[in-house]
Amino acid sequence: MGRVVSYNDGLNRCEFCGKDEHQVRRLVKGPSCAICDECIRLCAQIIQEDMAKDAADQRVSLPAPSKIFAYLNHYVIGQEAAKRTLSVAVYNHYKRVNMDLGDRGGIADTAFERKDAAPRVQVDKSNILLMGPTGVGKTYLARTLATIMNVPFVIVDATSLTEAGYVGEDVESVLQGLLQAADGNMDLAQRGIIYIDEIDKIARKSGENTSITRDVSGEGVQQALLKIIEGTQARVPVQGSRRHGDVRTVVMDTANILFICGGAFVGLEEIVRRRLGLRESGFSATQGSDRVPGDRVMSQVRAEDLEQFGLLPEFVGRLPVISTLEPLGARELRRVLTEPDNALVDQYRRMFLDDGAELVFTDAALDRVAAIALERKVGARGLRGIIERTLEATMFELPDRTDVSRVVVDADAVDGTGSPRYETGQGMAAAAGRRLA
Repeated sequence: MGRVVSYNDGLNRCEFCGKDEHQVRRLVKGPSCAICDECIRLCAQIIQEDMAKDAADQRVSLPAPSKIFAYLNHYVIGQEAAKRTLSVAVYNHYKRVNMDLGDRGGIADTAFERKDAAPRVQVDKSNILLMGPTGVGKTYLARTLATIMNVPFVIVDATSLTEAGYVGEDVESVLQGLLQAADGNMDLAQRGIIYIDEIDKIARKSGENTSITRDVSGEGVQQALLKIIEGTQARVPVQGSRRHGDVRTVVMDTANILFICGGAFVGLEEIVRRRLGLRESGFSATQGSDRVPGDRVMSQVRAEDLEQFGLLPEFVGRLPVISTLEPLGARELRRVLTEPDNALVDQYRRMFLDDGAELVFTDAALDRVAAIALERKVGARGLRGIIERTLEATMFELPDRTDVSRVVVDADAVDGTGSPRYETGQGMAAAAGRRLA
């Protein structure tokens, strides 16, 4: 019996669709298999669809700047200019994050699909520098922004950072804290917000490093922070630090992490005044030239002033959005006590209600709390300490009292010349009785 001859013997075939090399345009051959151009195109389309879906899932829900501003108004009193600046900066940052995700996922941007549109460009990120005295709301603003954007948030004290190899924390610990705040979710951590407090404390001393020893907690830290603030692939220890020997590390991309740096910058106002000619020396000094309000002077801060203060020019360049927070007056401090969501007075009222008593602050008492905070120059951060001191004895006694229905705090109690007044009754005492039963 004769053998049937097949002219297809010896032809390479696509392992996916079975077509031979004569039936397709191109067959890509490997050591043990081959794939045709049609299957490659189909695989690329499937991968592209998966990438687009992943990018869409990772996109940040982006409220308009006006909505961010309105949200901040619920929690932060005053600082209208700073809240407006932050609303725009945060909106632009996360719009950039979404555009970057769209580029990687192949999601079409209608603005770039038009024939008359500019070519697709890479948008650089704009980190933020907040300047203002203690207790004006720098940290609280950053924390509130993270809440509205629903992203991980971490606060780091710049004074604890040193160059790698020295006593203190490495700059990678900043990223490690953000990863922990995201519960180990790397994608979420890479879109978070890092607030670096006391950033003015790492300035070069007197504007230049005059020490004969190495400035490992000043200029050295600025140099170490440059890359991660701008955007880099950093190796971050999962637990512990590099000093603990052989620890597992992961790679974190900081390109889409928003860095907000804050500091009081004591002495910067004088530098700005000298540049503006508001300070003169000698017998010809202009009377009253020092009387320009500090908030107006600080609003004129330029990069050259920050460089003279002791920040590296490269470091200043990575913080293009600068916002100055004004000191809070007595009126603003009074509003902080009662108006914001989670206001301080409301927090103490809730704690007293759990003990079966209603807490009441008179208007004079609230005014006195604000006045004491202003006299001590502690800002909004010091309000809680004043109230704690005023209510300490009451909070010690109240859990043992079942006959108190109301606690009234007046100005004398705040000053320490009197005590909060107890009002007895049966209305609220029943709740305390049930709690103690």
